[in-house]
Amino acid sequence: MARARIGEADGMTAVTAALQASASRDATAMAVRYLLQALAEKVPGNTVEVRVPPFGAVQCVEGPRHTRGTPPNVIETDAATWLALATGATSWSDAVASGVVHASGTRATLEPYLPVYRPR
Repeated sequence: MARARIGEADGMTAVTAALQASASRDATAMAVRYLLQALAEKVPGNTVEVRVPPFGAVQCVEGPRHTRGTPPNVIETDAATWLALATGATSWSDAVASGVVHASGTRATLEPYLPVYRPR
């Protein structure tokens, strides 16, 4: 069963709240899920799996599709790093270099697709 789609107004409110130092876990969770949803809509496909435990994961980027087991191209990071990447507060290369993003596979990069959303 597919997860319910987060509306733009609710998602943008959650992102704004999650970027505050005192963000609640619920706001962070919704913001992460909204930005993952936005990534999957912006870059549809099933070649790369982006994981932000414990809040969510999506598949994106056109190309070869995997059908069973662990996907060959996996990106995993924490919520704070995902929020920073998705909003343009940090660059892909900086996040990878500092070790806060774990990317495995020859196509495991989001650099051409970030940021997903820029707060006003």
